[in-house]
Amino acid sequence: MNEANPEDMPHVLVVDDDDRLRTLLAKYLGDNGFMVTPAADAAEARHRMGSLTFDLIILDLMMPGESGLEFAEKLRDVNDIPILMLTAMSESEDRIRGLEKGGDDYLTKPFEPRELVLRIHSILKRARPQPSQPRELLFGDAVFSLERGEMRRRGRRVHLTEVEVSLLRALGKTCGQVMSRDRLIESTDAGGEGRAIDVQVTRLRRKIEKDPREPRYLKTVRGKGYVLWPDNQ
Repeated sequence: MNEANPEDMPHVLVVDDDDRLRTLLAKYLGDNGFMVTPAADAAEARHRMGSLTFDLIILDLMMPGESGLEFAEKLRDVNDIPILMLTAMSESEDRIRGLEKGGDDYLTKPFEPRELVLRIHSILKRARPQPSQPRELLFGDAVFSLERGEMRRRGRRVHLTEVEVSLLRALGKTCGQVMSRDRLIESTDAGGEGRAIDVQVTRLRRKIEKDPREPRYLKTVRGKGYVLWPDNQ
């Protein structure tokens, strides 16, 4: 069995003054696909952050000296790294205060390690940047505006039916991903069954392909559906 590449593993900074808990968390998270760096207090956490890059901080709130709340509040002024707060305080006011100070989530001690892992995955998923959608699709000398639903070739407008516009928009929002005929029917006004989409694709190819019989942009994936590969993808 191949070991995970450390570069692909989310790096978590665990900040807690409880030596035993830090060790347990490092072991459990390490066994579940994370790189873990421990810190016993806020000062050590800052030192670690000065030389390492982290994807998430697990932060105990009840620490001697500078508390987790104080650390989180100061950190938020300069860094937007996700923070999962740990505390023995379970009152709603404590939870609200923690979130107000910059926490992304809040887990009360004692907790189930599996729940901690699920919370971490959820936070990282929310924090992950979403791929931006193109505003235009380029097909050689033709340009389709997703916003306006308009195609132009060398500055002159190319007539598209409403179904062709909706078909290009549906495929354009998922460039490089196969869309089944059923999904395309749901996303357009083509109606009917798969055959109706096939007819619309054939017509659309005549408007975007140099040779519709050998399509470069709008390809058929046998048994699965269609995929769009514009020049700017």
